Amino acid sequence: QVQLVESGGGLVQAGGSLRLSCAASGLTFSNYAVAWFRQAPGKEREFVAAITWSYGKTYYLDSVKGRFTLSRDNAMNTVYLQMNSLKPEDTAVYYCAATNSFTFYYVSRDPSEYDFWGQGTQVTVSS
Repeated sequence: QVQLVESGGGLVQAGGSLRLSCAASGLTFSNYAVAWFRQAPGKEREFVAAITWSYGKTYYLDSVKGRFTLSRDNAMNTVYLQMNSLKPEDTAVYYCAATNSFTFYYVSRDPSEYDFWGQGTQVTVSS
């Protein structure tokens, strides 16, 4: 019984900030890479960011570099995505997911390689 639960989404104006949380139960993130994906209406699900828990390495979509930052709380088995300088094009449902398809040098950006998914949290950025 694995559950990933996202929280922290909401409605903000362009330039604002949100912090998303992904908490896991029935799974220890230490054995996985944890990623955030997003999906806007009518668009494909896209990779946003990932962290390899054991190595502590992070990866980001080019368009969010310098604006989004991953962090983790080992004791709480939780990963956070701090999103600053939000833009209307960031509007989407954001999902956290976990995969064991990673190495020290690589983490998958392919949604099909992720084994566990949360229900998603809506992020809306207004102009």
